[in-house]
Amino acid sequence: MGTHPSNPSKDLESGRNLLDLVESNATFLGPSVKARYGAKLPFLFKVLSINKALSIQAHPNKKLAEQLHANDPKNYPDDNHKPEMAIAITDFEGLCGFRPLDEIAHFLASVSALRQLVGEDVSNGFISTVQGQENDDAFKEQNKRALRSAFAALMQSSAEEVASAAKSLVSEAESKGTDFADRGTKSTSGDTMAKLVLRLNQQFPDDIGLFVLFFLNYVTLSPGEALFLKADDIHAYVSGDIIECMAASDNVVRAGLTPKFKDVQNLVNMLTYNYAPIEEQKMSPTEYPYAVLNRAAYSSGSEAILYDPPIDEFSVIRSVLKGNGSKVTFDPIDGPSIVICTGGKGKISVGSKTEEIKEGYVFFVGATAELVMESEGEQDDEFITFKAFCEVEDHSNGATA
Repeated sequence: MGTHPSNPSKDLESGRNLLDLVESNATFLGPSVKARYGAKLPFLFKVLSINKALSIQAHPNKKLAEQLHANDPKNYPDDNHKPEMAIAITDFEGLCGFRPLDEIAHFLASVSALRQLVGEDVSNGFISTVQGQENDDAFKEQNKRALRSAFAALMQSSAEEVASAAKSLVSEAESKGTDFADRGTKSTSGDTMAKLVLRLNQQFPDDIGLFVLFFLNYVTLSPGEALFLKADDIHAYVSGDIIECMAASDNVVRAGLTPKFKDVQNLVNMLTYNYAPIEEQKMSPTEYPYAVLNRAAYSSGSEAILYDPPIDEFSVIRSVLKGNGSKVTFDPIDGPSIVICTGGKGKISVGSKTEEIKEGYVFFVGATAELVMESEGEQDDEFITFKAFCEVEDHSNGATA
């Protein structure tokens, strides 16, 4: 959903695509958004239904995106960066960022097939370097270098080496179960890791991704929980349905769990090698202050929650209106929005125009428009929508332009 030229959204009434519409009418975007980003939406809005793991990947920062596009436009079709946010619609599993270093050290010591690929010397060097100083900021750069060395050694393994080690890894996961990986770590049990190995091997047999998961945080999200993924941060999605919002880009650097083009060396070179518990990478949504709930909405426990990542291109509001007649009114903003319904049904209004909205329906809302949504359903029904929007910040005084 958006104006990315690879597949812009289409207006069902006029048949025109959204890129043409906003290019021909600048008021849809608002003057501040158009001045900053040109005649297009600065974000891309998606729904992902992950039945099979999606690739181990990272998205390049702006400078790297420009270089990759210039050197390889076939595989990197535009020059924009791609920070992104994922909000769970259903229960979700994923891999996000590098684990705390003591957990990686534990797996290198306890998983023989992993240690085989990384190498004895590199594994021992990593363990001895980080031991006792995993959380000491004075050693952070040294720790990052050790992490990069170990991860690069793994990723440089040949296909034959990975296939051989994968067979040993799968056999160990099958035979040890809860005792796999010496019962795992505080954040991820041996049983969880064993089941992940077996499931991912069914989807991508003998893949390097079976070993990358020992380096990455395993995360689960409940509906409404969210992650923000900065440029140059490694991640992979394993299962579940999510709302995804990102800068308007189609740039992905992949290295495993995929049949698509892999660019291992660029991935190894671009990563930040930041490491932290997954709790530090989850977002903390807040109540959206520019949404007014009517009395029915207040009394039913309805809400409008803001997910506001530390970038300018987008934010997302998740609205849950309960019962019949619950209403939320969004103040006008100086920027465009896209609204999608993921559950229930209701009405959506801008000015005098009112439309039906239910699961799967998508609406574009131009700048400076007051938006009203009202639920229609039984007492226990939930009318759930996500609203992605852009409003340019004036950083000179901290205010919104």
